[in-house]
Amino acid sequence: MSDRDIPVNVLCFQVFTNGGEQLLSRAWLLDPMRAQISAAASTDDQGEPWNGEFYCSYGHGESRSWTEAVNFGFICGGGGAWYSKTLQLLNPGDRVWVKIPGSGFVGVGRVAGRAQAALTFKVKTSDGEVPVLDMVKQGSCHREYSNDSERCEYFVPIQWLQTVPLEKAVHEIGLFGNQNTVCKPTTPKWRFTVERLKEKFPNFE
Repeated sequence: MSDRDIPVNVLCFQVFTNGGEQLLSRAWLLDPMRAQISAAASTDDQGEPWNGEFYCSYGHGESRSWTEAVNFGFICGGGGAWYSKTLQLLNPGDRVWVKIPGSGFVGVGRVAGRAQAALTFKVKTSDGEVPVLDMVKQGSCHREYSNDSERCEYFVPIQWLQTVPLEKAVHEIGLFGNQNTVCKPTTPKWRFTVERLKEKFPNFE
């Protein structure tokens, strides 16, 4: 067994004060690559074979911009291994459906390359390839962690097949959702979601 095959668990403690008493709580933090497997399957649904379609939760906000992701062709995640490591699940040619938490599904695209750290990832412009951090202006992309391989932002190049602006995100009751940046859902809800999204994004091929 290689080091990569060994699950990494971290035990964290937190102390609370209640009057004159002190209370101790603990929580296990699991390796993000392994945790996404169990998190992607709902406890309410009977599991089924993965349908080959990837799910992405794209955190639009202060850290990153959906408009820039569309314009420059990428998805990304960072701030810690939990948010970035699952991007390594993606390989060139994979199809990924992107959801912005709180808004809905906003696009579908083909993976065009492997995940790269912010300092090495470049985007195509009219002047040629340019470092991504020189181009993105609407989000921090965790620039403060650029030299930290654990917490920096990681980018995956995407060839967008169809996207919609945030205000037109597809949000319906019953569609799949998950907190992992990328996952391979094995629940019937994901199959239903993809079938529905193919109607909403007819250019998915």
